[in-house]
Amino acid sequence: MRTQSRRRPPRATLALAAAGTLLAPLLSGCWVGAGGSGSGGDSINVLMVNNPQMTELQKLTAAHFTAETGIKVNFTVLPENDVRDKISQDFANQAGQYDVATLSNYEIPIYARNGWLKDMNGYVAGDPGYDEQDVLKPMRQSLTGDDGKLYGQPFYGESSFLMYRKDVFAAKGLTMPAHPTWTQVADLAARADGARPGMRGICLRGLPGWGELMAPLTTVVNTFGGTWFDKGWKARLDSPEFEKATKFYVDLVRRHGELGAAQSGFAECLNNMTQGKVAMWYDATSAAGSLEAKGSAVKGRLGYAPAPVERTPSSGWLYTWAWGIQKASHNPDKAWKFVSWASGKQYERLVGDTFGWSDVPAGKRASTYTDAAYRKEAGAFQEMTRQAIESARPDDPGVQPRPAPGIQFVGIPEFTDLGTKVSQEISSAIAGRQSVDSALRKSQQLADQVAKEYQGR
Repeated sequence: MRTQSRRRPPRATLALAAAGTLLAPLLSGCWVGAGGSGSGGDSINVLMVNNPQMTELQKLTAAHFTAETGIKVNFTVLPENDVRDKISQDFANQAGQYDVATLSNYEIPIYARNGWLKDMNGYVAGDPGYDEQDVLKPMRQSLTGDDGKLYGQPFYGESSFLMYRKDVFAAKGLTMPAHPTWTQVADLAARADGARPGMRGICLRGLPGWGELMAPLTTVVNTFGGTWFDKGWKARLDSPEFEKATKFYVDLVRRHGELGAAQSGFAECLNNMTQGKVAMWYDATSAAGSLEAKGSAVKGRLGYAPAPVERTPSSGWLYTWAWGIQKASHNPDKAWKFVSWASGKQYERLVGDTFGWSDVPAGKRASTYTDAAYRKEAGAFQEMTRQAIESARPDDPGVQPRPAPGIQFVGIPEFTDLGTKVSQEISSAIAGRQSVDSALRKSQQLADQVAKEYQGR
């Protein structure tokens, strides 16, 4: 495998700014919490996604962060699609309404390139208690701009791995390899299919969406030797490698996957695994916390293996919800104090002591994986999760150089629309409404349109 420089495409501002402006009218009435008129004095405004870890943070902030610092935090909490649109609008316009927002490692390099984020190097240097070197290296790299400066700090992180029912495998005489290939996984899925009444061999996402179906499928494409675009920005969805990977994925989920696969995303596969309807599941490492939680019907029955490969040494994805500070923030120093608290070691201990160690926003700090309390609670999966994150290669995930970073996505603003449209075509193939050849023929045309915008730049 070859390592390339982090050369990224130059255009992004117009696409994201337009998206935010066009979608803004759809967001009225969605807000939760304060934050309408800009921050000032001893308060900051934070815009964040409404997932469980964030709502726990909201509950802890006043009694701990505000009590310790005197800084009031006004939260605006929105569903994922809405929060992305709201953030793109406010940050693109540099309105300064929000000081801090939750951004992923997909958005942060793009936003940094556009000058929408305040770099955090100075704050990190002046805050030795934060211990930046404790943050896992792939997370630091994924939140770094073209200029080598940090523009985000992770709240939690994840990769992907293979989850399987140890008890079912034992009953069927099946053995999970220490480092499985997709060919081996397909064989195991066929042999585990029907191991128990109504049980299917594997669950794989088939629900349309750039962050649903296309996340796992793109990792399969990478390890089969394919890529969305080559180094010269030629679309390659019609390549033999992309076609082979897609046919493999579609065939596997159609033959041995969950019922209703074309409408199954992360949530549906989580339910299928919890309810004993599937023997294996390839997905986010963050799912393990729910599967091993107190009261889970499958707690203690699961094994974990690295993301399956074919031609690459690893294939797990890399994702984080992270904090970014708007460059136009009226209170960047107070914003950093919040970021430092919310992403620090002490906050993880606070969550563990308050809600339980399975709720800790892990996947970002090396120290988490040496904490005795966390290791005891997450012993079944914590080491495999850490290894998956540390082996992730967002700049070099395949067998050829890429023009933009990303493992389960392509780090350009157009990918949200392109990935979703392609996923709709492939989901249709999973549903049996068209062939994979037909789906990829249409998808190649969509990718060609995006490629033309970058070729020759």
